[in-house]
Parts: sequence; C-alpha cells; structure tokens
Amino acid sequence: MNSTLKVINKMVEDGVIRRYAVAGAVGALYYLEPVATSDVDILISIDELDPPASGFMVLKPVTDYLAKAGYTEYRDEGILVEGWPVQFLPVADDLDAEGLDQAIEIEMPDEAGPIEVNVLRPEHLVATALKVGRFKDEIRIRSFLDLKKVDFQALAGVYDRHHLWDKWARFCEKAGLTDPTILKLRT
Repeated sequence: MNSTLKVINKMVEDGVIRRYAVAGAVGALYYLEPVATSDVDILISIDELDPPASGFMVLKPVTDYLAKAGYTEYRDEGILVEGWPVQFLPVADDLDAEGLDQAIEIEMPDEAGPIEVNVLRPEHLVATALKVGRFKDEIRIRSFLDLKKVDFQALAGVYDRHHLWDKWARFCEKAGLTDPTILKLRT
C-alpha cells in the first residue's frame, strides 16, 4: 500500500489534487487493528481541482493524470494504483469538508523513509461510518469505541454540527450500548 500512497502524494506534489485524507477502512488502520479491505478511499475537495469541474467531469483531472502515469485499469469502483483499487471521493457534504479540513498528518514507515499521509481523525471516521450505516461500518464504530480510540467530547461536537444524534441513538439502541444522551452531556 505504501507505493499507492506515494502516488497519491505525487499527485499533490504535481498539483493534481491539493488536499486529501485517507478515509474508510484504510484510514481506520492508523487507529485500529488491521481488517480486511479491498480498496483505499481517498477524500478530496473538488473545489480545488483546476479547473473546477461538475457532473461526470469531476474526477477527469485525476483520471487523466493517472492514465498518463499508466494507471488505467479499474477494479470494482476504484482505479488500480500500485495494486490497490483507489476510490477518489469528492467532498459531498459539510461532514466530509470538516473531516478533510481537520485531517491529521501521520508518518507511515517505509524502507525508503517514512511517508507522510493525511488521515481523517477518528471522530470523523466514526461519524462517516455512522452516516453510511452499513454493517461493516457499525463494526468499525464498535472497534473505535471498544478500543477507546475516540474522543467522546470531540465526537459529540461532530454529531451536534452535523445533526447525527438520531442516527447515534438508533445505533446505540441496536448495538445495546448505554443511552447516547450520556455522550451528548459530555459536550
């Protein structure tokens, strides 16, 4: 996966994308135990693409750049980059925008020296998983909670700003967790 992340960083260096954050299961790997995943989700802001795009043309600068670099094969929903399908996910709402703005830079070990990678914070990974609500997302949320890898006050702030309390209450009820208002009272 390091080779894939190096290509993403090269895209930033070359000005194809200006900001990104690793999201989804791969983003969660920084905080949690490894899990099986088949792709890498990369959150990007389309407002920063040059020129700004809309509709189906949103990712054209990204796909054109990758095609010129020899990455033309698709697997599932992603472009195969150094053996990993990569899904470039344009910011779709305020939660995505906030997550991208607050992403942290980490260093991934590599034999050629550490690779700097931007990753969503745990609170945004949890909130996004809650918003999407698939079974695998619910498992990821439980992992963050069980391993105490989330700041509950920060998470409550994210839920407040993005109106996720109802979804949180339904998740807690389904998962048999303590009354979610306890979390809300921590803000």
